[in-house]
Amino acid sequence: MARYLDIHPDNPQPRVLQQIVDALQDDALIAYPTDSGYALGCRVGNRDGRDRILRIRGLDDKHHFTLVCRDFSQLGQLVHVDNAAFRAIRSATPGPYTFILPAMPEVPRRLLHPKKRTVGVRIPDHTFVQALLAELGEPLLTSTLILPGETEPRTMGWEIKEDLDHDVDIVVEAGETPAEPTTVVDWSDGAPEVIRRGAGDPDRF
Repeated sequence: MARYLDIHPDNPQPRVLQQIVDALQDDALIAYPTDSGYALGCRVGNRDGRDRILRIRGLDDKHHFTLVCRDFSQLGQLVHVDNAAFRAIRSATPGPYTFILPAMPEVPRRLLHPKKRTVGVRIPDHTFVQALLAELGEPLLTSTLILPGETEPRTMGWEIKEDLDHDVDIVVEAGETPAEPTTVVDWSDGAPEVIRRGAGDPDRF
């Protein structure tokens, strides 16, 4: 059964944060709130966690995973950001955007699109997620929690606990969570292409 952890949305309790970090470092899979609905997350090196995310969401190996980063500096260590993309992406973060970019060699191949060698990256504008990433000290491998047959991310922690009680290890509750997924911008070919319109204003690209 999944643990249900209630954390303050504006002042996350260090003790609860540490419990989540300890679980992630022990290769737990968590369901956690972001600025665009709930997501599934685990450490980048957690192979089983990646496979569990695919199973829960009913996805195949072509799924674009997202690396959730604390800041632009961390993002820049994971993907190639050319001059054209640099200013636009930096001005849009933190916020409800996911950017698909060519991955650096340090990113494990199993996380990349099999043909394009790209990966999604994003910097959420969310107090709990920022606190978690600061405590964890590394990016989080993530996928929006949209279940098979559904079109929007989950927003209620207690519902996720009921439905995924035996599929995830921790469900984090941190107050009201928006229901709209991120806007996804593919910048892998040198120019922005909006491939999903979501919470972030797509017109800026």
